[in-house]
Amino acid sequence: MPDGSERLITAPFVDRDEYLAGMEWKREVHAAYETTLIETYSFERQEGCLLTALAEKLALHVTLKPRPAGTIFDRVVELKQVDAFSQLLGTFLRKFKGGGYNVADCETKSERLKLGNCAKAFLAVFAPVFTEYQKRLGGRIDFEDMILRAAHYAETGRYVSPFRHILVDEFQDISQSRARLVKALKVQHPDARVFAVGDDWQSIFRFAGSDIHLMRHFGHEFGGSFNGETGVHRTVDLGRTFRSIDQIAFAARSFVLKNPAQISKQIVPAGKATEPAIRIVMTPKNEEKKKLGEVLASMSARIDPANTASVLLLGRYRFLEPDMIDLKRRFPRLHISFKTIHASKGLEADHVILLSADSGRMGFPSEIVDDSLLALVSPEEELFENAEERRVMYVAMTRARHTLTILASNSRPSSFVAELNKDPQYGIATGGGGGQTAHECGECGGRLLDVRGQDGRIWYRCEHVEHCGNLLPACSSCGVGLPRHPDGSAEAKCNCAATYPSCPECRDGWLIERFGRYGAFLSCVRYPACTGKAKISTNMTGVGATKSKR
Repeated sequence: MPDGSERLITAPFVDRDEYLAGMEWKREVHAAYETTLIETYSFERQEGCLLTALAEKLALHVTLKPRPAGTIFDRVVELKQVDAFSQLLGTFLRKFKGGGYNVADCETKSERLKLGNCAKAFLAVFAPVFTEYQKRLGGRIDFEDMILRAAHYAETGRYVSPFRHILVDEFQDISQSRARLVKALKVQHPDARVFAVGDDWQSIFRFAGSDIHLMRHFGHEFGGSFNGETGVHRTVDLGRTFRSIDQIAFAARSFVLKNPAQISKQIVPAGKATEPAIRIVMTPKNEEKKKLGEVLASMSARIDPANTASVLLLGRYRFLEPDMIDLKRRFPRLHISFKTIHASKGLEADHVILLSADSGRMGFPSEIVDDSLLALVSPEEELFENAEERRVMYVAMTRARHTLTILASNSRPSSFVAELNKDPQYGIATGGGGGQTAHECGECGGRLLDVRGQDGRIWYRCEHVEHCGNLLPACSSCGVGLPRHPDGSAEAKCNCAATYPSCPECRDGWLIERFGRYGAFLSCVRYPACTGKAKISTNMTGVGATKSKR
């Protein structure tokens, strides 16, 4: 006010007297209970001093512990306060520096990849952002700078290496910038040797810059010269595993070597299985938690009362982690832990359970597609489909010492699960409290899944229900099984031994007795989707045939 006094005002739509009365009540409550009340004002926000004023007021009561600057951006992203383009810029910048790229290289690569005007526009925005980022670093360095500067110092002779033997562990995860440092150290001495230990079957960090091509072309990248030959090197196969038994080790080897680009190795397992070691449990919708509990209960029951066992739950993503407190309480004889597959490298357990091996965008293999612009600052894509995801699956399989259990959706299992189930060489056991026989849909080639109708009866419906209307009742004799047609037989036979005449019009149906205007006749169980029918004769009466009217 002109006389120097303060007058508190409120917005036009707020009752001033009621608002001020509320303020006074809050002050009285805090005073009565001797609690601290911090007051802020809207004018502080309008004048841009809200945070500064709040910090000053808080300093009288608490010791401030500012969040480390390096974690602020990640936290803001977690709170979903960063738009997609800004996140793309941040990811691109990290990859750009980590791979030692420059804008000219990216422009050339964009032309080769035919990314067109989109890449040109993005690089036009990124270039000044990167320049400003480097400017704001000042005399400081970020994580990527540590490798890049070390390589630069070694290349220019600013650092003189005393080393003739260079050992690189986890070589499958090496990036271009790290490879540049290794080469710079090696080239300083003609007699320097590089000893690399790694497993290309476990190269699963392309998103972080690792380049599997460096390992596959080790001789060309790091080999020596002798008698006019270049790329001279020697490979030693470390094939013995001290973790997994034969069924798991051999199945994992066969699975990863489906990609012919992987380096072939012979495997010597840690022991021999005495029972099926790999099991796939199909889980109906909304029963994932129940099936996991059944699997753990079965494991716990098989353990000697005097012993315990370790169980590692693996998920392709962190959000798949179940309620660990509840599981540990229910199964005290099992030492249960959860990890993402990427975080599980180097770990092992007596038993491994892979959760949610399903298809879909957030499935396994993952169907998330990175922005095409990130290809400008990423290692070259592999030609084999799902090459890295296949290696991720290999890592998951080989965490297990004795058993591997894979939980997969009944209606949308992973393509990896379908592959493991289909090929007998993997020795997969299906069932044990959750499996079911896979029946092929004769209409579209999909799978027929058992579902329970409102009347309690079991039906078999095609998994592609939105596009295929194939629907079959369970066997009328046992009420559970699905009659099938072995080898084009004229009869459909159920596992319970009931037989039915095959439908002459469709592949999946069979004939049952019905009554019409002119008496009894045989009609397809898929009616009205299929109108196949036949006259009743003495040699066409099926066991368990049902009667109905239409």
